[in-house]
Amino acid sequence: MSYPQTENALFASVKDIIINARQLAYRNSNSILLNMYWQIGKLVVEDEQQGKEKAAYGKAVLKTLSKQLTTEFGKGFDESNLRNIRQFYLAFPIRDAVRHELSWTHYRIISRVANETFRTQYVKLTIEGNWDTRSLQRNIDSNYIGRSIEPAESKKPAPTNFIKDPYIFEFLGFPSDSSLTENNIETALINHLQKFLMELGKGFAFVARQQHIVTDTSDFFVDLVFYNYYLKCFVLIDLKTSKLSHADIGQMDMYVRMYNDLKKGSDDNPTIGIILCTEKDETIVKYSVLAENEQLFASKYRLYMPKEEELKQLIEQDRINFELDHTTP
Repeated sequence: MSYPQTENALFASVKDIIINARQLAYRNSNSILLNMYWQIGKLVVEDEQQGKEKAAYGKAVLKTLSKQLTTEFGKGFDESNLRNIRQFYLAFPIRDAVRHELSWTHYRIISRVANETFRTQYVKLTIEGNWDTRSLQRNIDSNYIGRSIEPAESKKPAPTNFIKDPYIFEFLGFPSDSSLTENNIETALINHLQKFLMELGKGFAFVARQQHIVTDTSDFFVDLVFYNYYLKCFVLIDLKTSKLSHADIGQMDMYVRMYNDLKKGSDDNPTIGIILCTEKDETIVKYSVLAENEQLFASKYRLYMPKEEELKQLIEQDRINFELDHTTP
């Protein structure tokens, strides 16, 4: 009777060895590939910089080099990939800064990001969030970093580093002209919780939906509750399918106060409240408790991926409003 157990134990041990070996082989081969491409890119750029007519010279060299390498080594060195290799070196000219946890496809995508600071942040976020290449491309297309209210890095985590405006929920699959209830959207977000957490940003963990809060006289239900372990606080989210109103702000302010009083632990930081709405009235934002309460935020959301120009306008307008609201007279 002991043979099946012994066989299972043997199988499990051998399986672990094979998996570990394959993982090690992948990491090593990935490191070798990235180092090889970085060195090739360096040589191409240095050679190109010696040409008298850089544009024409570089194009001619890549075309010739591609033919020579393809003849010698086969696939993998077409002219398009050589351009990617060249861009990879230009984007990451310091060899020691290349993180081998990421694949060549990750780096090929990040190398196209024009902003050097954003490139560095996308490398860090991809590793921290374990983003696959599809998630990485989606986040770059949606300007994941640029949508942070206050994207500048700080040593001490602050709520403004973790709040986006707008949030984009295109992964729910709703058409842009959908007529939906708050419950429809809330249900869909929970059904796509992994993608929702990625969109919220780092450090968020799901706690509850429609969390019941009981006082001496009334019952209340908070739409969505999360905990952020970087900020060490609860985050309440209230969904609205309409334009932000003064009543919405008052309701969230009350929820946050109640949560601090009834739910927050002694080691937790003050609770944060986020109202997700389709549009914001800047007059209401400016002259309401939002302007003075550092724990309350209102952000727009979209159920579709905005066109690049629309997204830029949304981000720029919110950046201007944020700077105006936080400028000391």
